[in-house]
Amino acid sequence: MAVLVDITKCIGCEGCSVACKMYNGLDFKAKPRNIKDGHVELDDNRWTVIQEFHPDDKLRFVKKQCLHCLEPACASACFSKAIQKDEKTGAVVYYPDLCVGCRYCLVACPYSIPKYQWNEQFPQVAKCQMCEARVEKGDAPACVSACTTGALISGDRDELIKKAHEIINSDSRYVNHVYGEHEVGGSQWLYISDVPFEELGFKQVSETPVTSYTKSYMSKVPGFAAAWALFLAGLSFYNHRVEKNKKQDDNKQDKEG
Repeated sequence: MAVLVDITKCIGCEGCSVACKMYNGLDFKAKPRNIKDGHVELDDNRWTVIQEFHPDDKLRFVKKQCLHCLEPACASACFSKAIQKDEKTGAVVYYPDLCVGCRYCLVACPYSIPKYQWNEQFPQVAKCQMCEARVEKGDAPACVSACTTGALISGDRDELIKKAHEIINSDSRYVNHVYGEHEVGGSQWLYISDVPFEELGFKQVSETPVTSYTKSYMSKVPGFAAAWALFLAGLSFYNHRVEKNKKQDDNKQDKEG
């Protein structure tokens, strides 16, 4: 499952945001936790947002949410497997029962998507789950189902990429770029636009998957953990020997005294 977003068709109705909150049981009354450059940003209670831009006196609305990378850095950085990519649906899913609260996923994500529930007594990580249960049954994500203008289309990723290029080639308004096709190895969410993406708040990232870096570091974790455990064992043994020798010396002095 993938989703193609045609920015030229979005009217900023927020229907997708409402559908997301309804399906995921998010709080409608919660105030935005993060506003940057006048835009409401994603937070632990907003898994999708609509941001308004005015490039060259045009009005464009841009839907932002987790892009569900083909090779997710957040999952690669998560040693507890609390974030996993479902190979069947393509969704990058967070499992709170496995989370240890290390927040490595927040640091690893090149798009700064995962958010932490700082104000909760038992905080978790929060992000778009791509409505995995719906997708697994063959349904579109809730936000896609709520879109009435055709700005959001779900389907097979390869087919959507083909469709995106057909639209671009048939209409000179569009920028010759499908955002998400190659960025950090590609993602399940794809975008086409008549305005350069850097003018719409999209991060300019490398095509190289972040996992190519994180894997090299994470592969060293078991060895480091083993070395650290060995060091602690050696330190414990040393302290035990010192304590034992000290007691023997004290007993010897008591007998001599």
